[in-house]
Amino acid sequence: QVQLVESGGGLVQAGGSLRLSCAASGSRFSFDTMAWYRQAPGKQRELVADVSRGDIKNYVDSVRGRFTISSDHAKNTVYLQMNSLKREDTAVYYCNSQGWHPLVGDYDYWGQGTHVTVSS
Repeated sequence: QVQLVESGGGLVQAGGSLRLSCAASGSRFSFDTMAWYRQAPGKQRELVADVSRGDIKNYVDSVRGRFTISSDHAKNTVYLQMNSLKREDTAVYYCNSQGWHPLVGDYDYWGQGTHVTVSS
């Protein structure tokens, strides 16, 4: 049973920083792309950033230059450094990995989410 566990969320003032972490357990292989999604109240879940095994990184425009994703694919861990936080960054942040591996076929793993609240 693969589990992704996020940590590092919390309450922070606008302009502050948080670092999210996600660690996976139970996997017998290294993940391909690892990502962070978020879902704000009343909105759809959106991709915030992802990183490939080859360290290619993508960011949604609203966080580019403020957030940095990093990973250790050998350990199936991913991080999200969030700087210059804004109120609109308030959301539940989810760790995710999707891909294909001969041991399991297509996979799509999600964490339980960690709350980030940015106050003014």
